Amino acid sequence: MKIGVLALQGDVPEQRRAFERLLGPGAVVHVLDPAGLSEVDALVIPGGESTTIAQLIDQAGLRTPLLRRIEGGLPVLATCAGLILLSARIEPVPGLREPVPLRVLEITVRRNDYGRQRESFEAPVGVEGLEEAPFPGVFIRAPRILSRGPKAHAIANRGDEIVGVSSGRVWGFTFHPELSDDPRLHELFLSETLGWKRQSQKTSRTATKSPTATATKR
Repeated sequence: MKIGVLALQGDVPEQRRAFERLLGPGAVVHVLDPAGLSEVDALVIPGGESTTIAQLIDQAGLRTPLLRRIEGGLPVLATCAGLILLSARIEPVPGLREPVPLRVLEITVRRNDYGRQRESFEAPVGVEGLEEAPFPGVFIRAPRILSRGPKAHAIANRGDEIVGVSSGRVWGFTFHPELSDDPRLHELFLSETLGWKRQSQKTSRTATKSPTATATKR
């Protein structure tokens, strides 16, 4: 099993460490071009600056190959900016230039809808499949899911608000699971989309405070 992290910009090291914690060194690779994309069993689109990542996807010639692989069933885990890029529609925000989305998830989102960097926060999130305890959601200049269509299944909620959706084997979240010390969401993604099962003892379910002050803008 080989997990690819789209390594054009953003929280690449954090996502890599999260998956290596479960799969071990050598199981996670950086994806920079179509050749690298063709070799992975699943892809992570990390948080970062969505407009920059979209531009770099096009410069690397990745847009069409990525869409073809997703249509072919490639599992994808997208967080924050990654969710923005997979959305069907991005609600315009005055003063921001919106990226061209991939239109994979049937949702409408608005960028930075929880406020600026100083309004970043952590909050418990209910995730389908992790019913034993809330997941520690880290929200950093996060997008908000404004609406969803019937093909976008709600899999994560903060109170009455949807903060995570799936469509087949494509999962997207408005928050940053890679910035918590809780491996359950990454473990669940591997299990549900690739049939992976942990062989060693269960990992800790306790989350620690995340480095919200150092994350990049969305």
